[in-house]
Amino acid sequence: MPDSRVVAIHQPNFLPWLGWFDKLARADVFVLMDNTQFPRTSSGTWVNRVRMLVGGGPGWVTVPVARAGRGLRMIHEMEIDDSSRWRDKLLRTLQASYGRAPHFGEVFPPLSEWIGNPTASLAEFNTAAIHGVAGLLGLDTGKLVRGSTLQAEGAATELLIGMTRAAGGTAYLCGGGAEGYQEDEKFSAAGVELVYQGFVPAPYPQGRAPEFVPGLSVVDALMWCGPAGTRALLGGQGRPAGGAG
Repeated sequence: MPDSRVVAIHQPNFLPWLGWFDKLARADVFVLMDNTQFPRTSSGTWVNRVRMLVGGGPGWVTVPVARAGRGLRMIHEMEIDDSSRWRDKLLRTLQASYGRAPHFGEVFPPLSEWIGNPTASLAEFNTAAIHGVAGLLGLDTGKLVRGSTLQAEGAATELLIGMTRAAGGTAYLCGGGAEGYQEDEKFSAAGVELVYQGFVPAPYPQGRAPEFVPGLSVVDALMWCGPAGTRALLGGQGRPAGGAG
């Protein structure tokens, strides 16, 4: 793809997993899709929760959001519920869970700043943390663009195509799990090349965990491997292979 401009699109998740940052490493532009509806579920979504090692096993950590009487809202309209001291509680949980990890002393101070960010906006809170993690990993934060700032309309596949074009892209970087909603043939019809990420997480030491637990927040890898070791788990040194294979 000598002249292509690869665009990745994903919700601004809460301290997301390695595959999210692998997309950032591989793309030319990364659109933070905050212009879609926040799911109306009681348990939450990846935008406000993620799994980490808690007490030696995988457990959820959550950013509480204000829901009552608000109706359906876009991600960029969601507000954090600060009626409890959840930030302090989360930091204590992470300190107890990762206090003996080899890179705790390096990672916990910036992590405390990201979690302590006082903004009430969920999108701003997550975006600031994403910028912080990306900087720690040596990834280019200039690639990040908020979807709510782009002129793109439509839903599902049409919205992805519209945002790819609005971001100046000629190719869309597709991650795993898109089969349920993405209509691949529409990309070709719109003149947008479809590129598959193909990220497979490599196992790394996780302390006393009896076996490797994939899909955890990037925080887990940072604690056990450090910034340089975590960056080595990601792609992005070259372009991903195109096509539908």
